[in-house]
Amino acid sequence: MKFVFVTLFPEMIRSACEWSILGRAAREGLLSVECVDPRYYATDRHRSVDDTTCGGGAGMVLKPQTFLAALDRARELAPGALVAAMTPVGESLGQERVCDLAGSGRDLILLCGHYEGFDERILEEADLRLSIGDFVLTGGELPALCVMDAVARFIPGVLGKQVSAEEDSFHHSLLEYPQYTRPVAYRGKSVPELLLSGDHAKIGQWRRKESLRATCRYRPELLRSMQWQKGDGKLFLAMKEEEKEKSQRHRED
Repeated sequence: MKFVFVTLFPEMIRSACEWSILGRAAREGLLSVECVDPRYYATDRHRSVDDTTCGGGAGMVLKPQTFLAALDRARELAPGALVAAMTPVGESLGQERVCDLAGSGRDLILLCGHYEGFDERILEEADLRLSIGDFVLTGGELPALCVMDAVARFIPGVLGKQVSAEEDSFHHSLLEYPQYTRPVAYRGKSVPELLLSGDHAKIGQWRRKESLRATCRYRPELLRSMQWQKGDGKLFLAMKEEEKEKSQRHRED
């Protein structure tokens, strides 16, 4: 899969993509990263890419001439790619959208904004507008890298042969269950005995119940869109009973 970043700071993108899982995936040819700098298409001696906003107001707006020329080049590098503009007014990125992008079979062009944002004529060229949350950053490079990282995890081989992105948090709208490793006991806290039993059926039930517990505790709104499975009702009731007993013991102590 190819990711093309339209960015004023290509070094920032290239540096981030040289390390860890993304770097290894790029070296193995599982994905590729290209950057197109709009400044290359600036025609004035200052190589300016922004201008004052029409109608007055603070801040500078990215000009359509340079960014659309850069987008044209990006489309040459990745014909048929989806174009996603990173902007605070975009759709809040969720796992469902990530799965859609990964499963589309299309490369991805990511438009990274700066200053007061894009001239609207740039945004009108995008297939979708994405945000990573209800807050404002100094530029679109970090959000664009987040999109790439999330999507790349679904490319076969990126996470390795034994790891599946479909087991991560938010798959089926549930948070992931707690994870443990050795030592079994550390600083007075131990790994749950069931996880050491070798009974994979019971371990699977425990993990499902703990996913329900984590989701109820930290992101209860996700339960509205979760995909219920056979037996979830019993696990949910058992979890609630455990929480009730734990609360009662706490009051008695």
